[in-house]
Parts: sequence; structure tokens; C-alpha cells
Amino acid sequence: MGTIWQLSKNTLKESLREPVFFLVLASALVMIGLFPGMSMFVFRKQLKLVIDSSMATTMLFGLFVAVLCAGHTISREMKNGTVLLLMSKPVTRGAFVLSKIFGILSALTVFVILCVCASALSVLIAKDQFQLDNVVMSFYFGTLAVSALYGGVRNYMAQKSFSSHATAAMLVLLPLVTIALYAIRYRAIVAEGYDDYIPLMQLTPALLLMFPSVWVMGVISAALAIRLDFISNLLICLAIFLIGLVSQYFLIQWFGAESAIGAVLGSVLPNWQFFWMADALTNQAQIPVSYVVWSVIYVILHGIGWTLWAMYLFQDNELARDSR
Repeated sequence: MGTIWQLSKNTLKESLREPVFFLVLASALVMIGLFPGMSMFVFRKQLKLVIDSSMATTMLFGLFVAVLCAGHTISREMKNGTVLLLMSKPVTRGAFVLSKIFGILSALTVFVILCVCASALSVLIAKDQFQLDNVVMSFYFGTLAVSALYGGVRNYMAQKSFSSHATAAMLVLLPLVTIALYAIRYRAIVAEGYDDYIPLMQLTPALLLMFPSVWVMGVISAALAIRLDFISNLLICLAIFLIGLVSQYFLIQWFGAESAIGAVLGSVLPNWQFFWMADALTNQAQIPVSYVVWSVIYVILHGIGWTLWAMYLFQDNELARDSR
């Protein structure tokens, strides 16, 4: 376990140090923060558009981050021969696969935490279709700017990684700012009588479902990275994502709603609709905690299956096949 812990920690650090990781993360956060302004004057559909767009951004950009982390920490190490150094030490192939998957999932957890906070603040900014909460927006983008400034100072003064330190600063500041702003602005919003306002407790279960949806992407991309390069991995992951979005509809059309065959086929690939709760939120429906728990179990089972497949692929894989 100690070996897996150390390798997982190193994988997490390597992922966060990648400038591309911070670039994708910052792009997602800026987009989520701008969605309220883009969806004004839409006849009381602003919150729906903001929630839909924020969740879509989290899932789609999470897919890119998963493939990037897998390509950097698995595919590249296998091509340049770094994995041979690990195999020369008391590190089994199973421990290598598990540590890489845990490290990638940790990096994705950081990504989703920040996107979830951004989505919560974006909902708070979109308090009315004719006006935005400029105070919340200023604090939100100010937090992103301060985090980037901190990363730049650390990079300039101590030659530390800009990407990892800016991400760490956001990981500390953004959740604190989210909690503080909700605590301060809640009474004002209730007093002003905005009917479409979604309380944080009602929003939380839907946002928590973003974690398992991105985690399963991380396991799939890690398994595919053992045999595929970055482009191939990305294309296949995109295909799995798109098929998973529409598979349930076509399986019901082909086999019927009660068909056992349709249920089995629908379980082969993850059904991303299980994690998409935007419609429930806009209809003011309460998402049960049990639903979140079952969704996590669903992802764990998928994760176990893909992890076993990754171990099988790695057992027969030729190490450093491109190192010559």
C-alpha cells in the first residue's frame, strides 16, 4: 500500500504541474463564470441554461483533463521507458496500474471541486434574468486572479510550478469564497423574492453527481492509455461519452423499457444521463441522497471493471516499445 500511495501522490503532482491542466481548468472556470451573462433575457430560462452549461462544461472538460492526465502519466512513461525504471524496483504491474488510476482520479477530483464551486457561484450570480449579482461575480473572478497571481509569484520567486501552485490556491480560496458568499447573499436573495432561486442544499446533490461522472471517465482513459496514444485515446473516449449520452434512448426504442437485453447492453458503457440532474433542479425537485449513493456504487462497479481490463492489458504489454 505504501508503494501505491507514493506512486499515486507522484502521479497527482505530475498532473497538476502540467501547464495544459491549468489551461483547461482555467478555461472551464472562466466559461462557467460567464454563463450567467450569456443567458440573460431568455424568458425565465436563465437558471436552466446556466445549470445545463455548467454541468456540460464540467463533464466535457473533465473528459479532456482525464485523457491529458492519462496520456502524460501513462502513455508517455511507457513510450520513453520511464516505466522500466519503476519495474526494476519492487513495483508490480498491478500496483503501477492502481497507482496511476488513483493519481488521475485525485487530479480529476481537484478539477471537479473547483468546477462545482464555480457552478454554485454561477447560479448565485444568475439571480435574475435582467440583472446579475455583480458583487458575487467580482469576488469570483477576483479569486481566480489572486490564485493566478500567487502561482506567478511562486514561479518567479522560488522557481516553483505555476500550474500546481495556482491550482492549490484556487483549491483553498474558491470553496471558502463559495461558502461565504452563499451565507452572506442568501438572506438578501430571499428578501428580494427571486422565485427561481435554488438553495445550496438543493443544488448540492446534483453537483455531487459530477464527481462520479468524471471519475469513470478517468478510469476509462487510464485503461485505454496503456495501449493508445493521446489522439486515439481522446477520440475513443469522446465516442464512449457520446454513445453513453444517447444509448438509453435507442435501447428503449429497440428492445423496450423492460427488456433484460437492453438493460445488459446499457450497462456495458456508462450512462451519463444518470448524472445529469439539470432538469430536476430547474423543476425544483429534490434529489434524494440515496440516488447519489447508488450513482457512486454504479461508478465503482464500472471502475472495477475497467481497472481489471487495464491490468489485463498491462500484463501483456511490451514496455518501452518506442524507446529505441
